[in-house]
Amino acid sequence: MWNLENMYVSGKYMGEFPITGKVRLSRVKYGGGISHHIELINPIEIYGSIRDSVILDHREIETVCDNI
Repeated sequence: MWNLENMYVSGKYMGEFPITGKVRLSRVKYGGGISHHIELINPIEIYGSIRDSVILDHREIETVCDNI
């Protein structure tokens, strides 16, 4: 299943930063890949910038569940 909207996911942003949050949008990218716009449960600092949302590639998702 590629559409994870309103599901909770965890994964690694940029392969380095662990994240957990709720998927607000799943979309098919140009070329056929899938990306997910994720609202983070806890904001994280990435290279000196605080982020409350990120965009993950589908392959960066590690776990999916209906609720936390």
